[in-house]
Amino acid sequence: MTVKQVAGYVGAEISGLSLSGLDDAGFQVIRDALFTHGVVFFRDQGVSPEDHIALAERFGTIDVNRFFTPFASHPNIAEVRTEADQKYVIGGSWHTDHSYDTAPAMCSILVAQELPPFGGDTLFASQTAAYAHLSDGLKAMLENLKAWHSDASFSDSPKDGRLTDDGVTKPVLHPVVIHHPQTGEKALYVNGDFTTHFEGWTKAESQPLLDYLYDYCTQPAFACRFQWNPGSVAIWDNRLVQHYAVADYHGARRLMHRITVEGQPLY
Repeated sequence: MTVKQVAGYVGAEISGLSLSGLDDAGFQVIRDALFTHGVVFFRDQGVSPEDHIALAERFGTIDVNRFFTPFASHPNIAEVRTEADQKYVIGGSWHTDHSYDTAPAMCSILVAQELPPFGGDTLFASQTAAYAHLSDGLKAMLENLKAWHSDASFSDSPKDGRLTDDGVTKPVLHPVVIHHPQTGEKALYVNGDFTTHFEGWTKAESQPLLDYLYDYCTQPAFACRFQWNPGSVAIWDNRLVQHYAVADYHGARRLMHRITVEGQPLY
């Protein structure tokens, strides 16, 4: 079994380990690598829906996303589906899953099902590296700020058959600089999809600084790019990374299965 770092600040590929029938020792390797690298990748896996669910439940309670269509035979699994004629691609901007929840998602597990003949990669950016490289002055400014997060952006998205009509939930407040619940490491926690404004600031006042942070924390130096193949699996920690689904395969179909695991309030 090997854990190979794939970029300077984020991502590792684990080989020689099967996700089917995973034992405690193997899971500990995955968990440790996930908290160290933010996202871990696997190749040539034969992950069944039952394997997918069992792996997720090792991390915690499954959080069923209300904006995706559930996989019919296993409703704990969400279908992340893009049809060949679809213009809008879910996840096609930098974000972190479920930051609009009071206890945001811990991790997400994505399993390739049907892939386009080209494209469809996923990018990941380290938010711990982003925080670490901030100037001391900006760190001091952000240290005690909180920001509001909301799923309102989904209400403006095309109703393409994969979004429900549940409506917008009440906004939630999270620190701009969080401490990772397991490691204590500091990370930036704002994203362009779901963060709306800082606590005590107007949206107009907040936007210039938020725009700077969105660009800064997703720069290529902090990122890696994963090319999917049949049998590929990615697990990422939503407290440590943002991700971006590249929509460069128009005219082709793409289907992924995703499970999100519940997290805890962030401090």
